[in-house]
Amino acid sequence: ATASRPFDVNRDGFVLGEGAGIFFLEEYEMAKKRGARIYGEIVGYGYSADAYHITAPDPDGGGVQLAMNNALEAAGIKPEEVDHINMHGTSTPLGDIAETNSIKKVFGEHAKKINLNSTKSMTGHTLGAAGDIESVASLLAIYHSLVPPTINLIDQDPKCDLNYTANEAVARDVKYAVNNAFGFGGHNTSLVFKKFEE
Repeated sequence: ATASRPFDVNRDGFVLGEGAGIFFLEEYEMAKKRGARIYGEIVGYGYSADAYHITAPDPDGGGVQLAMNNALEAAGIKPEEVDHINMHGTSTPLGDIAETNSIKKVFGEHAKKINLNSTKSMTGHTLGAAGDIESVASLLAIYHSLVPPTINLIDQDPKCDLNYTANEAVARDVKYAVNNAFGFGGHNTSLVFKKFEE
């Protein structure tokens, strides 16, 4: 791969990255008692394992859809309440299209109103650290009301036809954000984060 360029017609696979992401999970009362800065809440989680292929995604996206639907159900929210999705977005020809199609199936017409992005366009694919890094990015998007961009998106693939927040961050109030993280062998997870409100 020449660069990490998710959703671009010239993408040709992921670029390995290196990094780590750390955030603390704490009960509200304990965080409040010690005066902690609260970046957001985890309100939903969904998991599936489709076992479609060791590296290729299921083109129908059944497992990915199940993970997102389970996360939304656990959060007790409707798809149209989501403002931002930090996509798995690995810059692979098959993966970006499959994830885009899954989002369209889960979110319907609302998918076009969501600011999507791929953090991997900036970090590369950090493998085991990717989910943590992208969770931190999702929480910061909520906290700062600023959706990070998908960089290197020059010539958008017509099969990737949603709003990927191309090349520039977008100021937007984000009440709910979803972070998708998928793994080799068909492991799919989605987390729903919510803006903290006392």
